[in-house]
Amino acid sequence: MKIATKTKPQALPRAGEDARSDGTVLAQLSALQRLSVNQLKVKWEDLFATAAPNNSRGFLEVRIAGRIQELTYGGLTRDTRRTLDNLADEVEGKITRKGMADDARNPLPGTKLVREWDGTEHTVTVLADGYDLAGKKFKSLSAVAKAITGTSWNGFRFFGLRDKQRSGA
Repeated sequence: MKIATKTKPQALPRAGEDARSDGTVLAQLSALQRLSVNQLKVKWEDLFATAAPNNSRGFLEVRIAGRIQELTYGGLTRDTRRTLDNLADEVEGKITRKGMADDARNPLPGTKLVREWDGTEHTVTVLADGYDLAGKKFKSLSAVAKAITGTSWNGFRFFGLRDKQRSGA
């Protein structure tokens, strides 16, 4: 009597591991440069099963190239997607998701961080689960720095908390 066993799905090749796959991908990416915008839009429809969102050659080439590689080598892992989502939430100041792993650079709750920006002094209070700036709660220092400056910053760098360079002894 035979026992049915599950066959393990064959893993997708990784970039640099299979010369034939790499050559095929490189040929497809190279060919994109020779296509007209209308041909790129047709290629988009083939790969994404939807109409191309715009007529920007650069946008279409980059997204199509990414899709070709994704289909050949596989997409992002679930953990990578989750990490990217969490990072995006932190940058945007959203606190709906669980934060990233604790960082040793974080000061103790109750610590006040003071930073002058454009002639205005900003005081941030470190909380157990985030940061408070003028009564508004943020999940990360990067989100606080963005709220203050209007541009993306590394929060630890903005507040002078990044690791100091080690001097060679």
